[in-house]
Amino acid sequence: MAAVGTADRPLRVAIIGAGPTGFYAADHLLRSATTVEIDLYDRLPTPFGLVRGGVAPDHQKIKAVTAAFDKVAAHPRFRFFGNVELGKHVTVDDLRRHYHQVVYCTGAQTDRRMGVPGEDLSGSHPATEFVAWYNGHPDYRDLTFDLSVERAAVVGVGNVAVDVARILCRTPDELAQTDIADHALEALRRSRIKEVYLLGRRGPAQAAFTNPEIKELGELADTDITVPAAEAALDDASRASLERTNDRATMKKVEIIRTYADRARTERSRALVLRFLVSPAEVVGDDAGRVTGLELVRNTLVPTTTGTLQAKPTGEHEVLPVGLVFRSVGYRGVPLPGVPFNESWAVILNEKGRVLDPDTKQPLVGEFTAGWIKRGPTGVIGTNKPDAAETVQCMLEDTAAGRLLTPAEPAADAAERLVRERQPQWFSYADWLKVNETEVAKGRAGGRPRVKLTRVDEMLAVAGR
Repeated sequence: MAAVGTADRPLRVAIIGAGPTGFYAADHLLRSATTVEIDLYDRLPTPFGLVRGGVAPDHQKIKAVTAAFDKVAAHPRFRFFGNVELGKHVTVDDLRRHYHQVVYCTGAQTDRRMGVPGEDLSGSHPATEFVAWYNGHPDYRDLTFDLSVERAAVVGVGNVAVDVARILCRTPDELAQTDIADHALEALRRSRIKEVYLLGRRGPAQAAFTNPEIKELGELADTDITVPAAEAALDDASRASLERTNDRATMKKVEIIRTYADRARTERSRALVLRFLVSPAEVVGDDAGRVTGLELVRNTLVPTTTGTLQAKPTGEHEVLPVGLVFRSVGYRGVPLPGVPFNESWAVILNEKGRVLDPDTKQPLVGEFTAGWIKRGPTGVIGTNKPDAAETVQCMLEDTAAGRLLTPAEPAADAAERLVRERQPQWFSYADWLKVNETEVAKGRAGGRPRVKLTRVDEMLAVAGR
């Protein structure tokens, strides 16, 4: 019998999750000397994960990475099974029956909680839900956000927090030139928000947003940006750390933030206020359970034994009068049915991408993971490329050593038969391309990159399902 990974007996791989990591893993595998047949599964009909559902609509250049993914999908040994969910339409046991190896690339799908009283009041939301809503994710398109209030707070100073603040501050005319979902565009046209607070628990030098993101906030068409001068200033420990490390990117970030210090208001209709060294202590509400404010505690920075600076509350409190709160303090991975999971770290239990047995801590044969669900929500889209390469290297090593699952039905048509039986409304890549063509054509007619279809039944109709 021919060895697995040859033309006569291809290595059969299932990848779960069609975001960037899933495509990067597929690309690395298809470029290897091993003959591989790849089936990429996603619970949505549309591929690309956070590139479609998470990248801000006014950041079209970032979405250009999908052109490379289209090339991967065009490979003759690649198939896409969209609208197929692990745990609902197929199980891990099903995958073991049809594939030599399985790779979980499902990302980090939920927000971390702030852990303060009032967090679940009406008007307090995870940032990921707002992002998915304005990006037209089918699961979130029917959510509502009260944009009739005049003030909103975004807790966190990462790029996602900046995205949320920026979308709240963009003019309707600016948003109308993007691929923001139509329902979100119409809601934001009616927005009465005049003031947005962006809140960081540590200082400017520790802010997680990138320099292009913070610079862009100062270029908004109809929004003034300001930072209290005292909070824009560096503490002694941060200044000493920067001088010691000569971190030019962080120095530039601090310099940009300083240009916003105590800026005076103009006649622009909105204000964006960056705050540092503050943490939420409580989301304040009225008798009807609606958000009316956000209590903050002022922090000071204290050196730790590891050399980092930790935010320590001072006991000095204030209340921001806001009617809308978005938390953006980090993502969390979600467990997959039948896959070992580390609840503390919110990742799949693994070592360099090899999924581990929770009892023995030894690798499970044929099971792997990559991306945020492997290492946690760190880095940008491109960071997942070397991460996927590390996992694929382990897969190829195990293939060479014969450490593989022994599927009872490894033929490609057997897996497709299973999908057709379990989910007749599955989506092929050709189906997605029909949706893509429709969206781009609608966008072209209105001078936009695309007009997204946001309901699964609309997508099915376009694909002729």
